[in-house]
Amino acid sequence: MAAKKVLLLGESWMSAATHYKGFDQFGSVTYHTGADDFVAALKGSRFEVTWFAAHEAVTKLPFTAEGLDAYDAIILSDIGANSLLLHPDVWLHGKTVPNRLKLIREWTRRGGGLVMMGGYLTFQGIDGRGRWFRTPVEEALPVTMLPYDDRLEIPEGFRAEIVGPAGHPILAGLDGEWPLLLGANEVKPREGAEVLARLPDSEGGHPLLVAGAFGQGRSVAWTSDVGPHWLPNSFVAWPGYARLWSNLLSWATRLV
Repeated sequence: MAAKKVLLLGESWMSAATHYKGFDQFGSVTYHTGADDFVAALKGSRFEVTWFAAHEAVTKLPFTAEGLDAYDAIILSDIGANSLLLHPDVWLHGKTVPNRLKLIREWTRRGGGLVMMGGYLTFQGIDGRGRWFRTPVEEALPVTMLPYDDRLEIPEGFRAEIVGPAGHPILAGLDGEWPLLLGANEVKPREGAEVLARLPDSEGGHPLLVAGAFGQGRSVAWTSDVGPHWLPNSFVAWPGYARLWSNLLSWATRLV
């Protein structure tokens, strides 16, 4: 069987720092990525992952339905809506381009597998800067978003409560206690969507893993991270880490 093609967008950032040493100062810029463990976990699996870092997605995400049809699943992870709306032709030159959020919605409706992973710039994110609320992409997801900062910072950690049916393919082989997570985005499940895992009642009982249908397609919301900091190294080291993502993508792409 040919590998399913997965397009991952986001999970990178650049940091600028100013260093002060007495009278003198100098600056530095560093580049960081957050999905290395995720990509490594799927290496050699039934999924062939193409990763456009956040700054690459701005220009590399296709502008046509045919371009998106090259992929079986699209994952949006810690990348804001502005990165896909404000192509340089729009932002710098005042030109028109196709709206890629609408293209993603219609791609999902026609049978694509859409996944949104949590983070500071997905769902609504820090200070509301993710800006996915009331977008065409939100329409295709199995959850609705809040119109403001939706982060749930839980530095003491929480354990996922599995509430979906034991036979659901996304939960297959993931029995027992899951490792601690340190945060998530707050969302609300749509009517008819399946909440498979949630935060405990002590943390509001908010959805953590939600699956649903949109037209002929399927969509999944995972409201925590794919790596540190919300998803700590102990979760990455858990044998279920790779299984979770493989299960999730298998369901989204109709392998199961």
